Amino acid sequence: MITASLFIFVTTELMPVGLLTPVGASLQVSVGVAGLMVTLYGVSAGLGVPFIVAWTRRVNRRVLLSALLAVLVLGNLVTAVSPNYPLVLAARLIMGFANGVFWAIGVGMAMRLVPRRHASRAAAVALSGISIATVVGIPLGTFLESLTDWRTTFLIWSGLGVLVLLAVAAVIPSLPSENAVPVREVFGLPIRNVRLRSVMFAVILYVLGHFGAYTFVRPFMEDTASATPAFVAALLIIYGVGGAAGNFIAGYTVNKSLRGSFVVACAGLVVSLVLLLTIGHSQAGSIVSLALWGVSFGAANLCQINMTLAAAPDTFEAAMSINTLGYNTSIALGALFGGLFADHLGVTSAVWFGVALTAASLLLTLATGRKAPDAAPDAELAGSR
Repeated sequence: MITASLFIFVTTELMPVGLLTPVGASLQVSVGVAGLMVTLYGVSAGLGVPFIVAWTRRVNRRVLLSALLAVLVLGNLVTAVSPNYPLVLAARLIMGFANGVFWAIGVGMAMRLVPRRHASRAAAVALSGISIATVVGIPLGTFLESLTDWRTTFLIWSGLGVLVLLAVAAVIPSLPSENAVPVREVFGLPIRNVRLRSVMFAVILYVLGHFGAYTFVRPFMEDTASATPAFVAALLIIYGVGGAAGNFIAGYTVNKSLRGSFVVACAGLVVSLVLLLTIGHSQAGSIVSLALWGVSFGAANLCQINMTLAAAPDTFEAAMSINTLGYNTSIALGALFGGLFADHLGVTSAVWFGVALTAASLLLTLATGRKAPDAAPDAELAGSR
């Protein structure tokens, strides 16, 4: 059920990526402005999580997860029936708060549902919801929009959220809160912990670059390759399959060389974006580019979670809270900056923005990572077996 919850949260967060063009046309806003659906969601998910996790630190985690899913259900319903764009943005802003809290508590819940010796495997299974969302959820949403409209797509996702909410209430046992995490501990951790600070800088850079480009992949393909909605959906499926493959491959390589795995993943992000710019105008070129992009991003995500937790193994919730803060704020800013580039210099410039930031993350990791352990810890969260 944690995996299913993650699937719903990830698809809700990134659904606009495949729907920017129709949403913008329907609500009479530009593609860049439509990208604010991702930006505001990420802002609230990132900036709100340290405070909300602290305020709810004594709430039973099953009850809290149910409440978060209820917010998501209502938010998608409001989005589906919204008569104007400001109301859509307000709904997305509120849903973002729920998303951020889920990321801070979800993996920990998965670990608590199994014996301690199976904790890392449980976390890996839960995190597979990301791959499922990119393989199935986001492309399916794009495909459904092509058959119906974007409003129906969000309505369907609201219904799916209801099913997951009922399943969580029925299946997940009571999980009293175990970790009280004051706000000062969350914000103080990267100041005291040099390793965590270095990891977060690298994460922020590659997430900024990735989402600055990925948020606008549909309009990019429509402009450069005259891609149809069906072909865009197919590309997103290919990207998602690549993400699942990258997650699987990195699940083995992080145990041998955690830093090396992240370096290779970041290099793959840079190369894939350059390929998209150079050969993405053809169908074959775009397929190759999106496949490599998916593999690289899937691997990078798994690596960065292990790197974060390896840097702060004794402060689990605090580390996950600061990770959520940095990651989701970067999603928001990446979509914002990408939108500014897209509106003022064309969607191709958003991809160049992605190249620059992912390359910066790669260079930073090469320059600062030599003192860090080169393998994941024995109790790594996201490694697969």
